[in-house]
Amino acid sequence: MNRRKFLATAGAGLGLLVLPRWARGAAPSDQIVMGAIGTGGRGTGVMRWFTGQRDVRMAAVADVDDTHCARSIKYLHGHYKNTHAKGYRDLRRLLDRSDIDAVCSGTPDHWHALVTILGFQAGKDVYCEKPLAHNYREARAMLAMGRRYARVFQLGTQIHQGENYHRVVELVRSGAIGTIHTVRVWKAGGTGVMRWTPPPPCPPHLDYDLWLGPAPWRPYHPTHVHRNFRRFLDYSTGTYADFWCHISDIAFWALELGYPSKAVVRGELQTQGMADAPTWVELDIDFPNVKYHWTSRRPKGVPGTVGGSIGCCFEGTRGKLVTDYGRRAIYLDGDELRDLASVPKSIPRSPGHHRNFLDCVKSRGLTESNLPYVVPMTTPMFFGRIGLILRRDTLRWDAGRERFVGDDEATRLLGRVMREPWALPV
Repeated sequence: MNRRKFLATAGAGLGLLVLPRWARGAAPSDQIVMGAIGTGGRGTGVMRWFTGQRDVRMAAVADVDDTHCARSIKYLHGHYKNTHAKGYRDLRRLLDRSDIDAVCSGTPDHWHALVTILGFQAGKDVYCEKPLAHNYREARAMLAMGRRYARVFQLGTQIHQGENYHRVVELVRSGAIGTIHTVRVWKAGGTGVMRWTPPPPCPPHLDYDLWLGPAPWRPYHPTHVHRNFRRFLDYSTGTYADFWCHISDIAFWALELGYPSKAVVRGELQTQGMADAPTWVELDIDFPNVKYHWTSRRPKGVPGTVGGSIGCCFEGTRGKLVTDYGRRAIYLDGDELRDLASVPKSIPRSPGHHRNFLDCVKSRGLTESNLPYVVPMTTPMFFGRIGLILRRDTLRWDAGRERFVGDDEATRLLGRVMREPWALPV
């Protein structure tokens, strides 16, 4: 029995899945029917990329803001030259549709885990924008539910698809700059002051209660919804969380770092005005055989001009490699080089991050930024958040027990109780 027939038979017998068409025996060349959840600025861009693929049909949109939803539906009707696409306020109505195979999510960070898990439970594959989740427990639940329901997942770390990242991984793994002992990663920037202003009434086109979803209740204010949400710890962790996955990705990919044993945390949370996300943060993280340093300030002592406000430096026993999204410089034997012809290409190139997701929806393979990879890659970022909130200098991590050593208070902050009626699955 092939995988497709097995899934269809097992799912029907156990009543576990709302099965997509491909699991019921449709040819892999058939169109993938998708829905878009969260279609603000970034979500609209992701939705439109998928609608540009010949084997995708975007059939529905869910957004708590009626103006976003109406704009997206108008676009889809014009794109497909019909009026079949439907809009919903509540994502659960979209997920109830048995004709939808997969969803793309462009929601605020505090919704990422629930959108993904509810999608998995409804039999949908999920493409979700970064960062992965609001906290560690949510990330682990996403991983567990992905395995339980055998779903395909892609985190929207689009830089991962680029030629430069592929080549850096080949160069680092080749041993050309020796054994890597230290990695320095940075993204300059933090949360500034947001002065308090009297809030207007919540507009009728916004379902504010649903926008908050699992986050704690706070009175409506326009400065913490939509594009400003990352300035608030209830919904995200600021610039730090926004860019961690993009630039840490190259180090975790090249070195397969796994989980750390210790993190030393320095930094400050914004205490003036309305915002409370980090103004700056630094972490010194111990991995087996590798020291990992993150800073939200421009680094000192990193050679060259590559990677001004964002970058990663690999320090090896023979030399260094400095990279950002699209550039790299190798410092070896007193020379500055862009590449090494002696290192062959060994990693298959990406067809594109979104395309990779669609291909894996059909093949049931692992995507480039799959959950077993991105959960460990994101985990140390949560440690920085916890250290700043509790003002902890040092956190020691027991990966086997998934808790901090001798620190119950920090362990409790690995997750949070969601606001009713929302909850993570047990």
